[in-house]
Amino acid sequence: MALRPGPLRLSLDNHSALRVLPTVWIAEAPLNELTGKRKPFLTANRLLTNQTFRDIYRTGTLNIDQRLKITSLTFLFTDLKRSTELYERVGDLVAFDLVKAHFRLLLEIVAAEAGAVVKTIGDAVMATFPTPDRAVKAALRMREAMRELNTEYSRDDLLLKIGIHEGPCLAVTLDERQDYFGQTVNIASRVQNLAVSRAILATGSVVDDAQSSRLLAAAGLKPESRRYALRGIVDELTLYEIP
Repeated sequence: MALRPGPLRLSLDNHSALRVLPTVWIAEAPLNELTGKRKPFLTANRLLTNQTFRDIYRTGTLNIDQRLKITSLTFLFTDLKRSTELYERVGDLVAFDLVKAHFRLLLEIVAAEAGAVVKTIGDAVMATFPTPDRAVKAALRMREAMRELNTEYSRDDLLLKIGIHEGPCLAVTLDERQDYFGQTVNIASRVQNLAVSRAILATGSVVDDAQSSRLLAAAGLKPESRRYALRGIVDELTLYEIP
């Protein structure tokens, strides 16, 4: 009912068997601020980059004919440099142990940074993250983990190349597994191919992200930019090497 301004007496009758707390709200700015705050919700971005979700629902997440458009997702690709030579230098058994230890560390770091491993291809890893700064933090941790692993094995054989890119993509089902498709994925893969040993290469959309910038500044890292021609990409791209 509509009530007129001025003195007002309210009479309330409790017909339930429970105690109740009558409350009067004044409809003005403080109430609007309280009720207008957006409640947190689960986005496709956050859900599909959750490692636990991917582990439990490996298949059947999307119908094979469905295509889910994601406006922003960060991709991180890694690969071991000269992995074939590694098997030649140290032998199959030692190389297998090294590669296995490297995978275990990378998967732990991805999950710890709210990311998810999409797939492994040979000695390479493709992972996704909900935001660029998560991917950058994971990349820095991966690089340090490889240094420690090399020290542990008293050798310098694990040379990890890392590439990061952010942008729109399509979530699809391929080979009974949730995967991603689009130019963003292609660029991320090619960025990793250009990386040299222990280098992290990232695109402008990653390093220009406000949270990524703060993270790199806090770590005392200043990305250096260079123009690169990427296979299959018409225009050259400015990529940033994180030292």
